[in-house]
Amino acid sequence: MSAIGLYVPGTGPLHRIPAGPKLLGLLVVGAALLVAADPWVSLGALAASLVVYPLVGLHPRRALGVLRALWPFLLAIGTFQALFGAWEEGLRLCAQLATLVLLANAVTLTTRVREMLDLFERLARPLRHVGVNPDRVALVLALTVRSIPMVATAWRAAREGYRARGLSGRPHLLVVPVIVQLLRMADATGEALVARGIDEETRLGTD
Repeated sequence: MSAIGLYVPGTGPLHRIPAGPKLLGLLVVGAALLVAADPWVSLGALAASLVVYPLVGLHPRRALGVLRALWPFLLAIGTFQALFGAWEEGLRLCAQLATLVLLANAVTLTTRVREMLDLFERLARPLRHVGVNPDRVALVLALTVRSIPMVATAWRAAREGYRARGLSGRPHLLVVPVIVQLLRMADATGEALVARGIDEETRLGTD
């Protein structure tokens, strides 16, 4: 999980592109891969996404770290498709997923969080007419971004406890400790928001 990180300062070409065009490009690539629906096109896109990292000034180990975090999911998808469908379909799905996660991570690493949140807040402004508060949309997105390292911390803590007890070969035992830790973090975050009066408007509206 720690491989999927936040902004990394730099001066590469992707750093100089605003958040809007980067997200639009990511959307276009995703749509093109879905429309093409071809395993070889998806594999080519995957190779290109790996090349993107050094080209934009990001160390290749960041891309490899993402693939290490993804491989259990890719293995499960590929195995399921091979057993109950066509291996070509599994290959296409795995390549598409890896490509989009790699490109999304590259966008995250080269875009300041504040810039990303400002963009989403601007996009949400028209929703004021239907009662949506753009500031709250930005807050939710900020908390979502913050949850990435929180999940990584919970996973590392559960894994260290797992190893300390001498357990092996039963990774499913990590699920419950991670969920419990995340629930505790969520409670602490909620209490901190209420203590700062951020949720006061909602609570007053429901009283």
